[in-house]
Amino acid sequence: MKVAGKTAVVTGGGGGIGGAIALRLVEAGARVVVADLDGNAAEAVVGSIPENSRGAAIAVGVDVSDEGRIRELIERAEAEFGPVDMYFANAGIGGPVGLGDDAAWAATIDINVSAHVRAARLLVPGWLERGEGYFISTASAAGLLTQIGSSAYSVTKHAAVGFAEWLSVTYGDNGIRVSCLCPMGVETKLLRAGENSGDALGEAATRAVTSAGAVLTPDEAADIVMDAIDDERFLILPHPEVLEMYRRKGADYEKWLSGMRRYQTGLLQAAD
Repeated sequence: MKVAGKTAVVTGGGGGIGGAIALRLVEAGARVVVADLDGNAAEAVVGSIPENSRGAAIAVGVDVSDEGRIRELIERAEAEFGPVDMYFANAGIGGPVGLGDDAAWAATIDINVSAHVRAARLLVPGWLERGEGYFISTASAAGLLTQIGSSAYSVTKHAAVGFAEWLSVTYGDNGIRVSCLCPMGVETKLLRAGENSGDALGEAATRAVTSAGAVLTPDEAADIVMDAIDDERFLILPHPEVLEMYRRKGADYEKWLSGMRRYQTGLLQAAD
């Protein structure tokens, strides 16, 4: 899809990958709603847009765990720029280290999965009527492999991949395009949450990601996302090696699981 002239909503747009995507969209000629729980961060991203293009973006503070607020977000986008053509379900949280409790699980599911479902529920009917729409889900390499450290993060990112696949299978022949972003290490606050958690397993989670491949900047990740959207490619892998890891996992699950256990043990021992 060519993004020039399109209206896009980017959640989690107040920084990191979301902020970089929002800026790239404006550069490419899109009209963008930069949405984030931290409204000030969203405003800062809009404020960093060159002045001659700043009218192409607005900032909205929004909690995407609330379906009513997602509805208001979409309505605001439509009022400012017209029907939403592209929705970047990018907001995400790391979830609790270890097994977590019910409240932590509920919050992680709400943001990392249910927010995607709620947005699609609101957008898909209009997209089907118009014969076009694009849903871009930010999952993680953890959604194809598994994240050492947080069970809730791993499970919800698998679910995000599964929901994106379902959208593509169900509506892909009706003009609705779907992409699923599955990066490993990108230099964001979320990447460093584990090493700042004070928990050995959380620290191992960060080391697992940073040692598995290159740590990209958000701008580098956003450039890859924009190229994939231009090609309407479903699986977006800023780290191409993830695909080979995924193939090895599927080829011999037992070997992969035992290898992951050894890898985790090594990371924990290195912290002692």
